[in-house]
Amino acid sequence: MAELIHACAAALRLPERGWSGVLLTGPSGSGKSDLLLRLIGGGWRAAADDYVHVWSSRGRLYARAPDRIAGRMEIRSLGITPIPALPFSRVDLIARCVEQTPERLPEPAFRNVADVRVPMIDLQALHASAPVRLAVALRTLGAGPPLPY
Repeated sequence: MAELIHACAAALRLPERGWSGVLLTGPSGSGKSDLLLRLIGGGWRAAADDYVHVWSSRGRLYARAPDRIAGRMEIRSLGITPIPALPFSRVDLIARCVEQTPERLPEPAFRNVADVRVPMIDLQALHASAPVRLAVALRTLGAGPPLPY
């Protein structure tokens, strides 16, 4: 059964393992949707904006948008806008959007979601380098076995 959480989900197609996704979590106003918009501009695909259904299958975490908001995103000053979106995404990393500067050399962190242990990082979503940092983290911390899609 899928659980509804307040987050955004995006995925990047990695040559070494196919689509690999991230959940962007954090309080309202922390920059989740702003970062999602910049990720889309950098070649990522959205899976969900603002609310995400998450579930586990075969020990992996997955996310999708609720039906009523699938394929759409609220963009400040533009309103509700259609976006290119994936129907769902595997989640290999969680990025907790924070205001304070993250530690330079943090201890590995994980979060259990839907009974799946997922690597987690803190990220200043509004920082200019956030999309690149997220891609590097996904390739390294979120590394998992390739899937056929």
